[in-house]
Amino acid sequence: MTMSSRMPEPYGQGSGANLADILERVLDKGIVIAGDIRINLLDIELLTIKLRLIVASVDKAKEMGIDWWETDPALSSRARRDELTRENAELRERLARLEELEPGRAEKKEAP
Repeated sequence: MTMSSRMPEPYGQGSGANLADILERVLDKGIVIAGDIRINLLDIELLTIKLRLIVASVDKAKEMGIDWWETDPALSSRARRDELTRENAELRERLARLEELEPGRAEKKEAP
């Protein structure tokens, strides 16, 4: 018996699954990795870090009810436009209230 006949087969050969298949399956089904890190000193909790990682396709995430990136202005141009529109409306309302308090003041400033 030769040495090569006793060696195990490398992963991926004969198993029928390659990296693309595994990635497609993970994205289709989704996977959650969770962990907590706690730092205690003399039974006094100083720090707790909770880590949660979800790996899934966008469609699967939306199906699970996860869509925070759609409302985050840093990640979505639509969310940024919506935020600017809301901010603009709030500023206009504030300006209108200020002008109501002092109706003649704004007109006096505009005239040279």
